[in-house]
Amino acid sequence: MEILNNWISGINDLLWSYVLIIMLLGCAFRFTFKTRFVQFRMFREMIRVLGDSANKAHEGEKHISSFQAFAVSLASRVGTGNLAGVATAIAVGGPGAVFWMWIIAFFGMATIYAEAVLAQETRRVAEAGSVSGGPVYYIKRAFPGRFGTFLAGFFAVALILALGFMGCMVQSNSIGECFQTAFGIPSWIVGVALVIICGIIFLGGVQRLAAVTEKIVPIMAAIFLLGGLVILIFRIRYVPATFGMIFKYAFEPQAIVGGSFGYAIKQAISQGAKRGLFSNEAGMGSAPNAAATADVSHPAKQGLVQMLSVFIDTLLICSATAFMCLCSGVVPTPEAAGAAYVQASVQQSLGSFGPIFIAVSMCLFAFTTLIGNYYYCEGCLKYILKRDPSK
Repeated sequence: MEILNNWISGINDLLWSYVLIIMLLGCAFRFTFKTRFVQFRMFREMIRVLGDSANKAHEGEKHISSFQAFAVSLASRVGTGNLAGVATAIAVGGPGAVFWMWIIAFFGMATIYAEAVLAQETRRVAEAGSVSGGPVYYIKRAFPGRFGTFLAGFFAVALILALGFMGCMVQSNSIGECFQTAFGIPSWIVGVALVIICGIIFLGGVQRLAAVTEKIVPIMAAIFLLGGLVILIFRIRYVPATFGMIFKYAFEPQAIVGGSFGYAIKQAISQGAKRGLFSNEAGMGSAPNAAATADVSHPAKQGLVQMLSVFIDTLLICSATAFMCLCSGVVPTPEAAGAAYVQASVQQSLGSFGPIFIAVSMCLFAFTTLIGNYYYCEGCLKYILKRDPSK
């Protein structure tokens, strides 16, 4: 078992620390320059398009509105990684990891724009009006024949395993632990309640799922960002120094991380990149499954909406977590890393209410991720079972 574990760890380190980061960043840079920095040029348009799309879905329609697609994608993006993941990145890569997380998110916005546009252009609509789309369809268009069919099928299976099984297990376990720690409720009771609630939502079909996410996600994000703003007001005198640390240790991280300059820089960049890419999912191929089913007048509009979800996920929510931690003065330790580090940091400002606030936030983040992951997996499962529209 030890040999197998070492073998898997070696492959994981090679793929996650080098291959995937290089490939995803390469795509992000290409799309950024190809679109002439669409994430900067069209920022105001992102907000306008999202506002225009709100409340445009009607009962009985087979598609979802652009705003609902935005809510579903944000539901999946915003998970425990926005709290525990960011805290771990700071603990391992130092404050400079936050800077590199911002850079990754900025360029990743162009990647998700391209993904959403491709999903819209290659989607299929059945005679009954139901819509299917996502990476499986534009993979097959890019690679006609058996090779494309194999790649599309492999992607569908991999996404179901990654999000539907491993991803959902992580999120549901986080909810159970949070309730047990904060409220003393046994995790198995929380698990049963979670199955019942999610079952009611899933059995209602795509319309009920989209309706739930469009109501929960904005409230969830607003509560967390408002809490973060309150904490920053309490710790306002530390904010300038925190900005200084983020920029200073982005290029001189060895004082925090330790080791040689090259090792410290590698840790800061890799941790920031991992948090950014894992959190906003730009290039992962998950969000296009929701983007494809959105009802928009032009594919580019859904691309703009999806860019905004990356902005909110990483540049707002992840940054809020980072500032909560860095402004607190709490130093992460092996015993207090990840979620424990966030809770200890927030407790400095909110007292005994701090851990409860983080526990509730983490539960909401994890719950909405479960819903979003189900939506993505359902689309891939329909493709595997050949229940997709023929047109």
